[in-house]
Amino acid sequence: MNWSSEGVYVHVVTEVEEGMRLDTLLGGHEAIASRSSAARLIEEGLVTVDGAPAAKRYAVRAGDRIEFEVPPTPGLELQPEPIELDIRYEDDHMIVLSKPAGLVVHPAHGHWSGTLVNALLHHAEQLGGLQGEDRPGIVHRLDKDTSGLMMAAKTDDAQEALQEAIKVRAVDRRYLTLVHGWIAPDSGIIDAPLARDARDRMRMAVSDQPEAKQAVTTFRVLERFDAGPYDDGFTLLECKLYTGRTHQIRVHMAYIKHPCVGDQTYGRRNVKADHGLTRQFLHAYRLELSHPVTGQLLAFVDSLPDDLATVLQGIAEYSTGITPAGKEVYEYLREDGVRRS
Repeated sequence: MNWSSEGVYVHVVTEVEEGMRLDTLLGGHEAIASRSSAARLIEEGLVTVDGAPAAKRYAVRAGDRIEFEVPPTPGLELQPEPIELDIRYEDDHMIVLSKPAGLVVHPAHGHWSGTLVNALLHHAEQLGGLQGEDRPGIVHRLDKDTSGLMMAAKTDDAQEALQEAIKVRAVDRRYLTLVHGWIAPDSGIIDAPLARDARDRMRMAVSDQPEAKQAVTTFRVLERFDAGPYDDGFTLLECKLYTGRTHQIRVHMAYIKHPCVGDQTYGRRNVKADHGLTRQFLHAYRLELSHPVTGQLLAFVDSLPDDLATVLQGIAEYSTGITPAGKEVYEYLREDGVRRS
């Protein structure tokens, strides 16, 4: 696989990021694999701050304009890698799996190997090729640090059918997220178009610009939690996607002033208020669809992974009660499997 992207990125330092070391800040960027990789880019002169070179120990200031280049890796061939997969369903046409947090879905700058695609190539003899050579089998994405249920296609026909089902909203995708603060209504809808942030192209933002795309998220409150010593309380939500924009739930939650706990891009980045969580509390827990070939109705449920469950356990004493929707969802989570009809 030949990578031809220029790999030039711009990041404007926020007030929350002020004071961070330059290599630490860049090491957390999605385009860079690690802090050591960021340090190498700085040493190679591929990073500037306000147009001038800077040391890796430089303490960034709010408003600094950081430009950096991640060189392409020429001649890269996708390789099968024996990465363990948590498969919940598989037949000759498709796979449903639970993706752990930290696993990148497909190769991109800074993540040339160790991705879900590399794992799928090792696991399956054949994968759908409609998304291109770098994304075999891929039907949809989850962010690197979002966990939960995903689909993959083994054939072109299955891939096309699953993508069309998502497009026409025939796939029911639901997420669990814990957000900061109390949300008073038991349910709601956020209809706010999204586009790339004008100041930082790696971020998304609610926008009224012509290029913005419709984004609709509905939510139901499952449980509310009173404020503790380091926070202003929490609300556990079930979110349903009617569109599948990049970072949609995370941006929408931040937009209504209730960012996802642990979100390092759109959240508050307060370790104590986030109860030590350093990735967004966002888990794709439920997936319901018609099989792309047989038409059989399939419904999957995936319980919270340990890191998210631990956060909930840590605030359990502050719970003000579970809503009727919460009782319904908790019952689903006890099933944690697949239903067929």
